[in-house]
Amino acid sequence: MNIEHLKLFVRIAKTLNISAAGQEQNLSPAVSSAYISKLEDNLGVRLVHRTTRKVSLTEEGEAFLPHAEEILTNIETARASLGNGEHNPKGILRITAPASFGRMHIVPGLTGFLSRYPDLSLDLRFNDSIVDLVEGGFDIAIRDAALKDSNLIARKLAPDRRIICASPAYIKKFGEPKNPQDITHHQTVNLTGLDLWEFETAKGSVNVKTNGHIRIDNGEAVRDACIEGLGLGLSSIWCSYQALKEGKLVQVLADFPLVSKTAVWGVYPSNRLLAPKVRAFIDYFVDYYGQTPYWERTLEK
Repeated sequence: MNIEHLKLFVRIAKTLNISAAGQEQNLSPAVSSAYISKLEDNLGVRLVHRTTRKVSLTEEGEAFLPHAEEILTNIETARASLGNGEHNPKGILRITAPASFGRMHIVPGLTGFLSRYPDLSLDLRFNDSIVDLVEGGFDIAIRDAALKDSNLIARKLAPDRRIICASPAYIKKFGEPKNPQDITHHQTVNLTGLDLWEFETAKGSVNVKTNGHIRIDNGEAVRDACIEGLGLGLSSIWCSYQALKEGKLVQVLADFPLVSKTAVWGVYPSNRLLAPKVRAFIDYFVDYYGQTPYWERTLEK
């Protein structure tokens, strides 16, 4: 039984599209169709219903799918257990990451990563939506949100500390808030879903409902709106560090840190031994960011 045929079948079961599944493995539609036909001939059953409009699994295909997935997992586990690929991982590593973080802090590190692992190919998808790793066929996801899926394992790559900042022009015109309650007298630019800001104070945590007149679903855009003087903004340091360094933004309320449990995580499925290519990526970027990432050092006195 050909392993590549099995891989293609599992992806077809998830995408319900032979061409799309084949494209993930750099196969043409004709070759993809031929692979599935060979697998069906080998098993002696039809696995896939094909029509001009859609693809679906047959009853036999549905029954075979979990066994195909288990076979592939066992093969991956067996290969990883040998340790042969630990120092020279090969193949395609599929990664999904938030768009801003991926562009700003993954892409710049890829030159060194690929120099160390030249036999790896990367397929990166930058998207701010939380995608299903298994359904999407991803080996690893970069996330800055709490892990809710118990079928996943997360390893911390870097801190995601957040601050309140504004442009010097805004501060000159409207003044600087002296305590969290002062925010209610200021305009804010809010990241969608973060209208309530929680601060640490000597008397405990304090929640402030902001007067956001602008809401944006992208952190870089929130940062840029603050640079334009449109209000106070809550921003991750990894997103705003360059503007802070250049003086386009200044931190306010530094004595009242935000209550935040966020971090940047590398997430992968827990139903398999950690593949060498995934381990290589995680270990490299943990080292690349370091205990105190370069963006954090921007605020060091």
